[in-house]
Amino acid sequence: METSMRILLAEDHGTVREGIKMLVNAQPDMKVVGEAADGAAAVAQAQKLMPDMVVMDISMPELNGLMATKRLKRLLPDIKILTLTRHTDDGYLQQLIKAGVNGYVLKQSAPTELITAIRAVNAGKSYLDPALVQKVMGGYAGTAGLSGQGSNEITPREAEVLRLIAWGYSNKEIGERLDVSVKTVEAHKSNTMKKLGMASRIDIIRFAILQGWLQDN
Repeated sequence: METSMRILLAEDHGTVREGIKMLVNAQPDMKVVGEAADGAAAVAQAQKLMPDMVVMDISMPELNGLMATKRLKRLLPDIKILTLTRHTDDGYLQQLIKAGVNGYVLKQSAPTELITAIRAVNAGKSYLDPALVQKVMGGYAGTAGLSGQGSNEITPREAEVLRLIAWGYSNKEIGERLDVSVKTVEAHKSNTMKKLGMASRIDIIRFAILQGWLQDN
């Protein structure tokens, strides 16, 4: 009789994927039933295998982990998704929370952290890597929790300004495209960066990559 948690593992690095697979399969209550090396394959495999959970790397080709998560949550709303990444950036965390992930674990944490997170998420709980708890408690997420939406959510107009900045447009060009003043563009940019905990243009580019905006250009 089948009692193990059925897990789909999405990770583009073969050696890392194999290591996680061995770790998971060594547990008596969980089993890797499928593997994917990119986000598009993860979505396809999840629909085919209907696992209990997807352990999802964020930085993958074809479709990154955030975009794959958004797609999966539309197709399979009840599927549990545990993200695995090296990124501790506020922007990454906020976007994954908004996309509906059930947990967030850092690759640099101890292997036992992943196992603990899998069990917690499978039990219906949200899980945040302990290394990020302090950041969340003192940052943008506040008391929103993994499934909540805090007051720092950006508006559609702010998102549009960020998208155009990421594409390389100047404040003047953005103002002309959106029919607003340069001062308004600068205000939107400043407010959005503050909301998302961004410090530089590089942060905006990272955010845009996660959103898939640069692929649309």
